[in-house]
Amino acid sequence: MTLAERFGTDVFISGWGHTKFGSLPDETLESLVVRVAGEAITSAGIDPGQVDEIWFGQFNSGLWPLGFASSLALQVSDELFRVPATRVENACASGSAAIHSGLRSLLAGTARTVLVIGAEKMTHAPAEQVGAALLGADYELAGSESRTGFAGLFARVAEAYRQRYGEINDALGAIAAKNHANGMANPLAHLRKQFTPEFCSTTSEKNPMVAEPLRRTDCSPISDGAAALVLTTQPSTSAAQSPVRLLGFGQANDFMPANKRDPVEFAGSVAAWERARKMAGVGLDDLDLIELHDCFTIAELVMYEVLGLAERGKGRQVLEDGTVFRDGKLPVNLSGGLKSKGHPVGATGVSQHVMAAMQLSGTAGELQLPGARRAAVHNMGGLAVANYVSVLEAV
Repeated sequence: MTLAERFGTDVFISGWGHTKFGSLPDETLESLVVRVAGEAITSAGIDPGQVDEIWFGQFNSGLWPLGFASSLALQVSDELFRVPATRVENACASGSAAIHSGLRSLLAGTARTVLVIGAEKMTHAPAEQVGAALLGADYELAGSESRTGFAGLFARVAEAYRQRYGEINDALGAIAAKNHANGMANPLAHLRKQFTPEFCSTTSEKNPMVAEPLRRTDCSPISDGAAALVLTTQPSTSAAQSPVRLLGFGQANDFMPANKRDPVEFAGSVAAWERARKMAGVGLDDLDLIELHDCFTIAELVMYEVLGLAERGKGRQVLEDGTVFRDGKLPVNLSGGLKSKGHPVGATGVSQHVMAAMQLSGTAGELQLPGARRAAVHNMGGLAVANYVSVLEAV
């Protein structure tokens, strides 16, 4: 039973906007929000006055002085005066949290057109401040000092995986190299640098160990950036591109204490994937591409197994047989993923949906996968604590 069959209405992504990700010293949070919001409204072929609600995803956690940013999008046009605007936060899944919140308003019938924005300003802050802010998303380490931050947390996942299933050094190196190769074709990506698998899997002066066994090339960068999209039950015929249908969605949260989670299970992501897949009525064979949350390369490796691309402990096989590469059976992170495209926390989930929508509408430029019809998007907050999955389809 698809979303439309279950709720009696279709929901579409009808327009979008996206800044370049990276170090953007000339941009403020406001300028990023206003730019992508305006782009999304124009792309959707609507007037600002047709927007019924605004949902804004931002982690912030003290990174930007303005802690009350929900109304920034109203700067796009005076026509947005009095439109309900709400900021949501769910760690690195804040963008998808905003999308799913807007989606529920459409399904409830309280809105027909929703503007969703995700944005973050991070690179201006000292490394210590960024690290402390991000650790606010961890139950055990929030408020404490940590030399390795979230890299240290995911390093524990990598070590647990290695102890349970064997060496993963080459697999992590292959993932990093793959995503950087994909990112070379993405003009919006933060790190457009080509690396060989050998470089990525070898510790060196240019690729130091961050938190063993994770090297610099295993970690997504700190980025500034924003993305926005328009969700609607009634796409405009004046839109700049074909709309993309939302077939299914799923959200699931796991326990916060580490001792209540298996570090390599990502059980919340499993549940979110199953809910979205069942609602959409699809399996892996029905998908053409996946954009998933590769904040660290070990996360992508585990997600191969969560999604059923490989059996538990055998994620490396889809790298060895080429399944997840651009010319493979089911390409993963054609955008470059968080690893290359960048990870401005609140923007990430919205960006992933925009990248997938571009593929399905045939507007992805150099990134375009010929004939792409269906895609899945996976976004998570914390160490797989807040988990979101969407399944999208070309119209």
